[in-house]
Order: sequence, then C-alpha cells, then structure tokens
Amino acid sequence: MTELSSARVRVPCSTSNLGAGFDTLGLALDRFLDVSFTPDSSGALRVVREGTLRALLEDETDIVAEILKRRVANVDVSGVLKMHSDIPVGRGLGASAAARVAGYDLALAVQGLPRDDAATFDSAYRQEGHGDNAAPSLFGGLRAVAGTEDGPMVMSLSLSPQVGFAYAAPSVGISTDEARRRLPEAVSHGLATVSLGRLVALLQGLAEGDADLIRIGAQDELHVPHRMALIPRASSVISAGMDAGAWAVTVSGAGSGLIAMCDQSNSEGVAKAMHQAFDEGRGDPECVGFSLSPTERGLERIAI
Repeated sequence: MTELSSARVRVPCSTSNLGAGFDTLGLALDRFLDVSFTPDSSGALRVVREGTLRALLEDETDIVAEILKRRVANVDVSGVLKMHSDIPVGRGLGASAAARVAGYDLALAVQGLPRDDAATFDSAYRQEGHGDNAAPSLFGGLRAVAGTEDGPMVMSLSLSPQVGFAYAAPSVGISTDEARRRLPEAVSHGLATVSLGRLVALLQGLAEGDADLIRIGAQDELHVPHRMALIPRASSVISAGMDAGAWAVTVSGAGSGLIAMCDQSNSEGVAKAMHQAFDEGRGDPECVGFSLSPTERGLERIAI
C-alpha cells in the first residue's frame, strides 16, 4: 500500500464575469484558501476548518475532503486535513472553484506526484460547469476561457495596474445553482451582439485602465439583472460605490457580493462606502467589505 506524504497547497480567490464577461472572464485576487494534509495512523480523516470555513455546517459536504478521498481511492486516507480560508463562502469570490483546484492538486501532492495543471483544470471545469473561476485560481492573473472543439482553452489577458477592485457582500450568501436558475434559457440575437461589443470594451478598458471603456463593459443584460434581484440592497450599494468614485459596480460571480472597478488609489474608500451601504449601521460581522488586489500567483505548493 502506498504511503501518503504531508503536503500543503495555496489557491487564490477569484471574481468572475465583471459585467459582460459572463462565464468567460475571471481574475485572481489576494484572498486565499490554504490547505494541508498530515498523515497519521488513526485510520480516519479528520477535517479542521479555520477562518471563513468555520461558518460551514458540521455535516456539510467538504469539497477538498471529498476530492482527496476520491483521488486516492486505493489508499486509506488517514490523517489531518487542515484548511484555512479568508475567502467569503457563497459570496461570489469563487470559493468552490478554489476548493476544487486545491483538492485536485493536494491529492497529487500527497501521493508524491507532480502538478498536472491541465488535468486539474479539466476536472474543476467539468465539476463547476464553467472555467472562469477555476482558471484564475489555478494560473493566476486575468484569464478568459473559450470553448473549442478540443475543449476549453485558457488565455492570459492584460490588466493595467491602475485598475483597483473593491468588494462588499451582505451577510447572506447565494447558491450558485439558485443564481443560475434565474437566468433565461435563451436571449435574442440583438442582445448577444450588444453583449459581445461590451465584452470587447471591457477587455480593452481593463488592459488600458480606461474608466469609460470599463463602464461600458460592466453593463450586462445576460445575467446581472436576474441575479441582482437576489441581493438585498444591491441598488443602494451600487449607488454608494459610484458616489465614492467607482468606475463601475457589478455582481461578483453569482453573488451575493458586488465588485467595483476603480482607480487603485481609491479602492479602500469605495469598499468602505459599499460595506456601509450593505450594513446600514447594524454592525453585522457577517457583512463584509474590503479592497482586493489582483495577483499573478495561482496555485502554489508550499513546503512543510
């Protein structure tokens, strides 16, 4: 029987869509899921959750643990799986995609196997049903995913350092499945054409740090209006962000968080304004708001 080794991996969170980039565009940001496994002779896998993961129910299925047990099915997975995250769960920062990327690579690492990024992405893509969160979490940076006859293709895109990001979310999360059920089955040819033009503007705006192009590109009718209805006080938060100087504010991923694009020097102020609009003076510790910085660092293996 193969003996498992200690291993540790770290994966960044991601925001996806950014308006017109529905199911296509994602950006790695500087909040992380850190996962380690230490084998022992107990005969069982003990899971330790820290940070934002403490909010998960005790009997809630753990993505990393399930992947680890499935991927090393011919070996008794006995040891401690320790997970620390500062990524809000169910709030549109790709927590599930980060967990899938971390789980797949951790399963390789504990068996002494090298990284297989193509297989890791393919597995996460198939499980998620889209790759706009998995790609930046795995590879870092601003990424686009395009469907081809040979499967999804991941592309690296340019991002101006002038572009900053501010994030805020209410105390309640949103199920990605529920958010997807709100989307229409089909859209008109005209709307599809308009959306393509907006995506081009968004990509050019992000590359150049052009506020006007980003403002155009953040507009969306494919998914944003349908998901906004699930987010309490969303309109007020968007107004607060824009009044604080944001270039655009839109839904982060499937929600419930909102992401603002702004001058990087103003990201803290925009985040504070959006957080205050969500919280409305209640002092709710589960209501969050903070600035985020893009990161080129995707999945990393960390020596133990």
